[in-house]
Amino acid sequence: MKKKNVNKLLALGLVSAMTAGMLAGCGNTASTTTDNGAADTTVTEATDDKTSTDTAKADNGEVPTLIWWSIGGTPPDDFDKTIAEISDYTEEKIGVRLDVKIASWADWGTKMNNIVNTGEYFDLMFVNNTNYSKFVNLNALADITDLVQSETPELYDFIPEDLWRGATIKEKVYAVPTYKDSSLTQFWMLDDSIVQKYNIDMESIKDFATLDPIIHTIKEGEGKSVYPIHLSQGATFNGFFNGYDGLAAGVTVMGVKYDDESRKVVNLLEQDDVKENLNYLHKWYVDGIINPDANVVTDAGKGAIFSTGQGWPAAAESWAFGQGIEKYDVTKVFGPLYTTETIQGSMNAVSANSNYKAEALKVLQLMNTDAKFRNMCAFGTEGNFMKYEEDGTVTKLRDDWVWPTYTQGTFFILATQSDGDPDAWKQVQEQNEAATSSTCLGFVFDPEPVQNEIANVNTAWEKYNNDLLTGAIDPETTVPTIIDELNAAGLQTVIDEAQKQLDAFFAE
Repeated sequence: MKKKNVNKLLALGLVSAMTAGMLAGCGNTASTTTDNGAADTTVTEATDDKTSTDTAKADNGEVPTLIWWSIGGTPPDDFDKTIAEISDYTEEKIGVRLDVKIASWADWGTKMNNIVNTGEYFDLMFVNNTNYSKFVNLNALADITDLVQSETPELYDFIPEDLWRGATIKEKVYAVPTYKDSSLTQFWMLDDSIVQKYNIDMESIKDFATLDPIIHTIKEGEGKSVYPIHLSQGATFNGFFNGYDGLAAGVTVMGVKYDDESRKVVNLLEQDDVKENLNYLHKWYVDGIINPDANVVTDAGKGAIFSTGQGWPAAAESWAFGQGIEKYDVTKVFGPLYTTETIQGSMNAVSANSNYKAEALKVLQLMNTDAKFRNMCAFGTEGNFMKYEEDGTVTKLRDDWVWPTYTQGTFFILATQSDGDPDAWKQVQEQNEAATSSTCLGFVFDPEPVQNEIANVNTAWEKYNNDLLTGAIDPETTVPTIIDELNAAGLQTVIDEAQKQLDAFFAE
């Protein structure tokens, strides 16, 4: 089946979405981007023959309930009740119900690993570049290469070919990529009331060095009890390693400088720019700019004066709403940039052990083609979490719907928020058109030859991740120790393998 390229499909999506709207980009999580330069891959492989293709009844005659694991904040008390109401719609449309389970930002990685390693049953799972390849190699995810075309052709046709390529591992597809903002752009934000109070020039803030005097001015003016930067476990400084292409390897501290024409794979903790920014983080922690419990709490709460997120300028409205801030002023500090890795930043996979593989894909097709279902999952149910205005826009009634929209499906059929920016989709289009490409665009690392080393490296990194990326420990004294432990775990072996594969890929 001939697929449209991403730019053509994006243009079509934007036309239809002008009457729809926007929801926020990614705050303390990874963003997705599209890939216009991935290697050509033919999608022809067959799938597991133990797939149910009838959207009907379970073996006991009851309507199937599909278990969907995702990531987010602490669900409200009526979350399950709301999902049950949403399931009434999915049952009517495709004959299945949903049991959506939310793992916390801090626990999600460990929880998903445990589910996969113990063989706990699930049907759908949000995955990203930290675990996708690993779970594929553990045979935990279903090969949907053929099934997504035969059972959900609308879904297959809607997702741009370049995104399917970015989700391809060894010529097979194991997850449905989220089609939304297609290039990575990082924004930093400050509470507008603070900006006005201290007469801050947002355009002057472009990096850690230019943020430093401003954030200290705020701290001095607001007092000891105010922490301008709120961080927590699993929600450390967002976008900290943006300058490096992680090669979709799932190894946080390994990558290639995105504009390095020599494509040298390096240990990020040994790079001067990374070390300098780690020093700033620690300085801010010591100076009381970052909350002192950042490395131990799983939720930093709301009201952050400063925040950082991946998205587009208008996304700041939803970021502000989520933080209980009236308005954030934004400045772009990185991007827009295309990498293969960012495509894998937001995907949903079907379990290899699911009894309802076709039905799971039909849920994802509904999510990407049915605006009513998409809006319920993004905002919560009408009359409880949100209401529709006469013009079709949405007004949020509550701020505790914690299933992040970036994990669910496309942005291009979402309703506009009533107080949202009407130019939101134009901003997305402009960013995609202006995006540059990583020198490693199209390459996807195969972790299989070093999967044991990767597991050991990630275990070693997890010991220090929260402490280091919240500024709680001094990088000058601890980074050498961390590097020694990472190398003992096999990091250099992983780097050498990545370099070998990267060189071979671009030599072809």
